[in-house]
Amino acid sequence: MSERASPSSRDSYKAFRTIGTRWMDNDIYGHMNNVVHYSLFDTAVNGWLIDAGVLDIHAGEQIGLVVETGCRYFSELAFPDMVTAGIRVAKLGSSSVRYEVGLFRNDDDLAAAEGFFVHVYVDRQTRRPKPLNDLLRDALAAISVES
Repeated sequence: MSERASPSSRDSYKAFRTIGTRWMDNDIYGHMNNVVHYSLFDTAVNGWLIDAGVLDIHAGEQIGLVVETGCRYFSELAFPDMVTAGIRVAKLGSSSVRYEVGLFRNDDDLAAAEGFFVHVYVDRQTRRPKPLNDLLRDALAAISVES
């Protein structure tokens, strides 16, 4: 049997976004429903891309489509927690990116959950893969932990 993974600390991530939880994020068991974690991953990464000036959700010629995702849970999150999402790029391909996101509860140094998703960047109209443009590649390289 393999050993359970340990959560990463904040210093393992390169960029951060703070996101408030909502009352509706809690489930009947009194903690954040697992589907909300995925929403936080998506919100954190896309918010960072917008703030970095490399994603125009309304008129950009290139968009990222999620093709793979996963999550590990280490401890509970719940409303009214504040969540800090740590973001890093684990793999930067010609038209794809593997993002890794750690969700940190309030001021905790260890992640309550860690997930990943892979974006394949495509032409908005044709939905066919398209190489990352230079501006996007440079922004992603700045938060890359790839060796």
